[in-house]
Amino acid sequence: MLLLKNLKIYTMEENVIEKGSILIKNRKFLEISETIDVNEKNIEVYDMNGMIATPGLIDAHCHLGMFEDAIGFEGNDVNEMTNPITPELRAIDGINPMDKTFTEAIAGGVTTVSTGPGSANVIGGQFAIIKTHGVSIDEMIVKAPSAMKCAFGENPKRVYNAMKKSPSTRMATAAELRKTLYEALEYDTKIRRGDDGKFDFRLKAMLPVIHRDIPLKAHAHRADDILTAIRIAKEFDVDLTLDHCTEGHLIVDILKNEKYPAIVGPTFGHRSKFELKNKSFTTPGILNKAGVKVAIMTDSPVIPLQHLNMCAALAVRSGMDENEALKAITINPAEILKIDNKVGSIKVGKDADLAIWDNHPFDIQSRVVITVINGKIIKNEIE
Repeated sequence: MLLLKNLKIYTMEENVIEKGSILIKNRKFLEISETIDVNEKNIEVYDMNGMIATPGLIDAHCHLGMFEDAIGFEGNDVNEMTNPITPELRAIDGINPMDKTFTEAIAGGVTTVSTGPGSANVIGGQFAIIKTHGVSIDEMIVKAPSAMKCAFGENPKRVYNAMKKSPSTRMATAAELRKTLYEALEYDTKIRRGDDGKFDFRLKAMLPVIHRDIPLKAHAHRADDILTAIRIAKEFDVDLTLDHCTEGHLIVDILKNEKYPAIVGPTFGHRSKFELKNKSFTTPGILNKAGVKVAIMTDSPVIPLQHLNMCAALAVRSGMDENEALKAITINPAEILKIDNKVGSIKVGKDADLAIWDNHPFDIQSRVVITVINGKIIKNEIE
């Protein structure tokens, strides 16, 4: 058992507990209250002297473990740039849990991530939701597959135009996606009739999408690409998350009515291509105030994962409500990823994932002194 006392606790469930304690047992939160008395042996007790507890942070879109640190081609497993349609690819087969970036993520209080293929292909493959601590990816999985990556805009155009093949236009990108969804529907119908014919590995991977078990995870920066993603999702009645959503603030009234969640970022850094020209830290706050469910992401390694809290802090500086920004890196991504029954808030029965800070997480000089994942202290700077 583990008891952390004298904490200011941001539960993300209700009002902040100004001075409270957290009791953890068997990987779960057992009790959260102002005072906890425990008369058991073999219990670790830490007096945190007024430090701040938040749920372990969650990044709803990154490429952790798939674009390894300081390696180059040998460690780059994020894009299979040989065919624009590759739904059969699985993130779990390309993640290296021993990459240094996992340790850095833990140091920044990030305990859960949604990681997977990049945006070179129209359909890039299957994302996975994992915890950031472990040696075997199979033991780190929260949910896999968790989404099917698809991409609109410049990236598929650039990659396949260079190869003198389709898609080299936005029209072709949309057509390739539609064609695959139509084929998946037809394949599903044949299976239901008992006439599945020849086994199709790629189309089988698309079945969870058309069954609405997992969403399309749509890479879309520009407003027209965001609207194309929505158009296709509605046409085929599939779930959708709007990842990047860089120009979402330009079509906020439409997004408010469509009610698809937005996973916004990476906003820090250079506007490296045309579709990023309207990139702004005001976007999360504008969307949030309009009623869109917003998560803030790093797109790691674009922004190192340990700076997820700083991305949220910069959104606050640009007008986002502070509590809403904290939600955007905790409970909101958990709800968008449909894992809020396990993580995203400090609540009895949920996985005991915590970040303990020596100051508010949005203070640029704050640091994580303890990170807890599944009830186990993974990082401890106060031993």
